[in-house]
Amino acid sequence: MDVRIKDLRVEMGLGNKGMELEVKDNDGNHRGDLCIGRGTIEWCRGKTRRGGGKQVSWDDLIKWFES
Repeated sequence: MDVRIKDLRVEMGLGNKGMELEVKDNDGNHRGDLCIGRGTIEWCRGKTRRGGGKQVSWDDLIKWFES
């Protein structure tokens, strides 16, 4: 996977607008964007816009990683 910071709007901590990672496969095909905020993480598959993707809270994500 090729993962790049698409939009980084932070100073020391994660700001209100969060950050967005652009994710492409090894052939350069756009897979989606990972939007990381203070309250949620959202996967926007393909050309899905922010707010229309699959959201999960930090607590739920941590529980999933730790299970």
